[in-house]
Amino acid sequence: MPFELFISFRYLKAKRKQTVISLITFISMAGVALGVMALVIVLAVMTGFQNDMRDKILETNAHVVVLSHESEGIGNYQEVISKAEEVPEVVAVAPFIYSQVMLSSSRNAMGVVLRGIDPNAEIRVTQLARNMVEGTLADLEEGIVIGKELATSMGVYEGDDITVISPMGRMTPMGSAPRMKKLRVAGVFDSGMYEYDTGLAYVSLETARGFFDLGPVVTGLQVRVADIFNAKEVAEDIQSALGFPYYTRDWMEMNKNLFSALKLEKLAMFIILILIILVAAFNIISTLVMMVLEKHKDIGILKSMGATGKSIMTIFLIEGLTIGFVGTVIGLAGGVLTCWVADTYHLIKLQADIYYISYLSFKIQPLDLVLVCSASVLISILATLYPAWQASQLDPVEALRYE
Repeated sequence: MPFELFISFRYLKAKRKQTVISLITFISMAGVALGVMALVIVLAVMTGFQNDMRDKILETNAHVVVLSHESEGIGNYQEVISKAEEVPEVVAVAPFIYSQVMLSSSRNAMGVVLRGIDPNAEIRVTQLARNMVEGTLADLEEGIVIGKELATSMGVYEGDDITVISPMGRMTPMGSAPRMKKLRVAGVFDSGMYEYDTGLAYVSLETARGFFDLGPVVTGLQVRVADIFNAKEVAEDIQSALGFPYYTRDWMEMNKNLFSALKLEKLAMFIILILIILVAAFNIISTLVMMVLEKHKDIGILKSMGATGKSIMTIFLIEGLTIGFVGTVIGLAGGVLTCWVADTYHLIKLQADIYYISYLSFKIQPLDLVLVCSASVLISILATLYPAWQASQLDPVEALRYE
């Protein structure tokens, strides 16, 4: 073992009269450990929340949407579907009709987005079928499917009648009149997202065409891809294959503001919690400065025996790095264990109508752990530079003058 390493480990084990230095050393380790642990837990919470929001959104929405610049929509949509399905990584394609309407019951009236869908194709693109809590998508041909929160607000249940009113009216001898149609509530879905459960309703394609007086056209196409993180590239390939007047939008583009805000918040929390590790770094500095003052006689003896300033500096660099590394490992282990327990047993419950999710999940990303460990060790190294340099500059004559 190199003598620098041997002496560094010996200095970490303080003698009886140096109990204060030993205590400060352990406090420094604990400070680094708490900082790393807090950072791991907070980043896991932010990542878990972001993943839950993404999953909730993609349960109801497609990965890619194909639209047309033409005002009437997509007429030859079966041909367009065939071309889109030939693009690599496209799993399924489903047509939809999209419009805003008002739903009215004997208790309440609310504005919603009405989607006309093909139930058989929708099953392959979104998770709507899994979110059904009353009825099934197969019953869509007989009526309308609405969200759980919307059904509660309007006071309707499966089998009740509800009136659909479109602001785009039709001309009559008495002037323009709104389109109205009474439909039976064929099912209720619960997506877990309050905004979707209160603002979405589904009918079949044929029902939507008849109500809006449309021909054999659709508003657009929903596309499911193999890898959600390649959605942007697949969307560009689809647009290239279809050409003008079609254009595409992927799920990241449609929810850009939300995920940008979450990413910025995660970065802000990382920077703020790094301050905890910086506070621990000052403890490391004070520990090493006190140790240099305490060991000035030892340093003088080592230098008089031939130890170079570089060797003395190495001794205290190893000591400070050991404090930072041990604290980082303990904090990392504590953070990972806490996240695993909290995520496995759902320890933190939330109100779903406020936070969109029923419990707080903890998702650890390997890259986050690498960043946390790297930042912690780097700060520990920087904290040891000045005390180690100070020790290396000690004059052995001055250190031993009065000994």
